[in-house]
Amino acid sequence: MKKEFGIVLAVVGVLATSIPAYAFTGQEYAREAKVSLEQARAAAVKAHPGRITDEELEKEAGGSGLRYSFDIASKQGTQEVGVDAQTGAVLENRAEGPNPD
Repeated sequence: MKKEFGIVLAVVGVLATSIPAYAFTGQEYAREAKVSLEQARAAAVKAHPGRITDEELEKEAGGSGLRYSFDIASKQGTQEVGVDAQTGAVLENRAEGPNPD
């Protein structure tokens, strides 16, 4: 019985630590967004092809005031791409500086 409990506890521990990997910063604003995270990702990668290394949903001046921000790594370096969370428009596409937000 103790062995089975230990196995169950280990499985729960592994699952609990992997769940936050699917969360993103700013998830509390997701209900305000008209554009889904998946749609915003597609727009960002279309604007700057590469691999998304960081993503967040944030309140920021410009556009509707709510935007997805993606760091996208490519051969040219890391690019920050901002996508308006209400319209899906790309608002920002610039090289990530030495002090990323």
